[in-house]
Amino acid sequence: MNSSKPDQTQTLLERYRRLINISRDLSSTLNLDSLLYQIVKAAADLTDSHDASILLYDENQHELYFQASTHLDARAMRGLIVPVEGSIAGSIVTTRQPTKVMSAEDDPRHYDGIGESVQYKTESLLGVPLITKDKVVGVIEALNKREGDFTDEDEQLLSALGSQAAVAIENTRLFQQSDLIAEVVHELRTPLSSISTASHLLMRPEISQEQRAKIAETIQRETTRLSDMATSFLDLARLESGRSPFKMEEVDLVSMLQEGGKIMESRIQEQGLTLLWDIEDDLPTFHGDPDKMIQVILNLLSNAIKYNRPKGKITIGASASEEEISFYVTDTGRGILPEHCESLFQKFYRVPGSDQVTEGTGLGLSITHKIVDGHGGRIEVDSEVGKGTTFTVHIPRHR
Repeated sequence: MNSSKPDQTQTLLERYRRLINISRDLSSTLNLDSLLYQIVKAAADLTDSHDASILLYDENQHELYFQASTHLDARAMRGLIVPVEGSIAGSIVTTRQPTKVMSAEDDPRHYDGIGESVQYKTESLLGVPLITKDKVVGVIEALNKREGDFTDEDEQLLSALGSQAAVAIENTRLFQQSDLIAEVVHELRTPLSSISTASHLLMRPEISQEQRAKIAETIQRETTRLSDMATSFLDLARLESGRSPFKMEEVDLVSMLQEGGKIMESRIQEQGLTLLWDIEDDLPTFHGDPDKMIQVILNLLSNAIKYNRPKGKITIGASASEEEISFYVTDTGRGILPEHCESLFQKFYRVPGSDQVTEGTGLGLSITHKIVDGHGGRIEVDSEVGKGTTFTVHIPRHR
């Protein structure tokens, strides 16, 4: 009977060696999505589970939401909200203690709303809180033990991984925020410089009333630009740090596109542009966050307005296949060279020469890309110099 003890000890030592190697890898990763995937993969591996997932905790909203999973439909799960009250993960946040559940369906705390959404059955579960600096930042769960029940050793290993993971997550968030802050500060210099120069000019007694009015317009324009930049900065910071959960529901794409067109109607008319529609009949709904998707539509329409030619056209189109629903926004502007298209979704990127055409925050397409990715979708750009540019968004229908 005791002959198996050396084997068990050797196996446990091997698992701890893997944990040490994993911890080393976590400390060298500064991309949040990559980090979270490494953590869930390690959690499933260390506990010999079929799957694992991470839920991040939004203290302000008092909500938990999925941010990473080893499950095949991980993208569909991302952003789905789990109530703190009435869920096992919520009880882990509240008690700050690990929890082993051998039969999830028999546990009164089990919340099956997510399982129903992605057709996944949780049979057994081991969850530990992610705590750093006395603050709960989330929960890591190992799901469906391959053989037998979760053990005390599993709990110890997952707790040790959780301690390392919590620190790594917060460090990555801080790094991404500091990186973004540095870029924003650099971008703030131009509008602040314009406002400073204009303010000094207003103080000169020889300036005429007409000149004063033009200077005041400059100050107003640059102040608005600063406000827009601050809003965009906060939106992107929340998306990059994982603090912007996606609140999914059934979305009517046609109504949303029409709403976007109506919101931008006055700007389109002011620029002397024509809005055209190319939408298939009987488009299905899709599972998405309506507030975030309208932001995508408005960002793409704003780009089409800013970079269009005088008396140009904007076309909004939509179609669907068995797998996905798609929409596009086309302008008749100057177009973009192929070598610049790949960089369009980088923060603060502007196509060379575009500064002479318009000014903006330089964050709209980065935000758009993050939102589309959060829906498990993709965004494509097709452009021809002298003819215009088309941005096409594809979102999975079945999530």
